[in-house]
Amino acid sequence: MAFSLGLSFFKTDLLTGKKFIGFEHYADLLTSDPLFVRSVVNTFLFTLGVVPVATILSLLVAMLLNRGVWFQGVWRTVYYIPSLVSGVAVAILWIWLFAPVEPTKGLVNQGLSIFGIDPGPGWIYSEDWALIAIMIMSLWSVGQTMLIYLAGLQSVPTTFYEAASIDGAGPLRRFWHVTIPMLTPTIFFNVVINFIGSFQIFTFALIATEGGPNNATLTMVLYLYRKSFEQFHFGYASAVGWILFGIIMFFTVFMFRSSSVWVYYEGELRR
Repeated sequence: MAFSLGLSFFKTDLLTGKKFIGFEHYADLLTSDPLFVRSVVNTFLFTLGVVPVATILSLLVAMLLNRGVWFQGVWRTVYYIPSLVSGVAVAILWIWLFAPVEPTKGLVNQGLSIFGIDPGPGWIYSEDWALIAIMIMSLWSVGQTMLIYLAGLQSVPTTFYEAASIDGAGPLRRFWHVTIPMLTPTIFFNVVINFIGSFQIFTFALIATEGGPNNATLTMVLYLYRKSFEQFHFGYASAVGWILFGIIMFFTVFMFRSSSVWVYYEGELRR
């Protein structure tokens, strides 16, 4: 990290020497690099789309798998396994699923055609739909978050539910006044981890779309990769990395600061 920070103040390809330029890279990124701005916007949009949906979806799946359904262990395994599959393999699978037209129309558009949506969206081949397609790909691996929620749900004392039922609380009120407060530490952990991971999105954008079409899926890490390992502007790429680090750190600290307002720890006085 110290080396990359120092490198961000130099113009270098790490092969033919280096030239000290101070904060010039940072000034260029923030004032005269439209591709960097596009990558920041795309990364923010991706995060705003994925983190809330992944949080809600994984919580719903965890609640379903916490109710004693048949073959419970099998279903938990089925939902968790996708999070273990290589990102490259998943991206290649989704390229096939998202194929928009004949003769190789993917299963997604084949399913949409059953409901009269034909032709379907262009998905990764469309500037309007490519980022949404990347978001859908990322939701494939909510099993890891689901497993953490499942552990959180099983740690909620049943006496709380029994007391709420005696007081006349129905399922919705028990969920809102018992389950959610007791799960707030787990929700907080998952939101922070998912937020950090979403800002580092790279594999799907590289393999599925290569940042296109027309830079519609160009993310900050993909832009860093292009500047470093394709164009050999390692000083510039290091500056991109440190701006990314600063953004993640700022919002992570903000979430930690705000946690005292909404995160409940049993036995702790609310401040």
